[in-house]
Amino acid sequence: MPSRLILALALSLTLHAVVLFGDAVRFAPPPAQPPLEASLRQPAKTPPRVEDPMLKDTLRADPPAVKPPPTTRPTPPAGPPLSQAAAKRQVDAARRKLSQHVYYPPDAVARGLEGEVRLLLRVSDDGHISDVSIAASSGHAILDQAAVKAAYAMGKVNWVQSRELILPVVFRLE
Repeated sequence: MPSRLILALALSLTLHAVVLFGDAVRFAPPPAQPPLEASLRQPAKTPPRVEDPMLKDTLRADPPAVKPPPTTRPTPPAGPPLSQAAAKRQVDAARRKLSQHVYYPPDAVARGLEGEVRLLLRVSDDGHISDVSIAASSGHAILDQAAVKAAYAMGKVNWVQSRELILPVVFRLE
């Protein structure tokens, strides 16, 4: 019986050696590559530069005089400023309209994401939402994007007298 065990062990070792080292015998080492050669050349002469007012020459002692662009200030809305109560009513009305368009993304629900996004809405003169930006992120891009899409979906808010509104959008799982 021990001779059969020794024979089986020898055959197993032989078979494994052929499988593991058989490929090493067949392949020759890769051919040697020729050494790399490098040389230094003088840079080509460049044509003289034309003064570009947008580029700043930090080496020149006297800086060129560059006129600042004219500043444009937004015109304030006509009429008296809003009272605090009127501004609160506008924000509450905008939040109600925004809540009609907010949806909780299914991926965020599946991952258990929650947060609060604060949106900065810019309203054009005709009442359309001209720009939406994130004033404070929820920390999750998927929730931020859903809030921005909902704000653009609001469409027209012609009852708003303000030109900018900050609206909170709260995402909570219950």
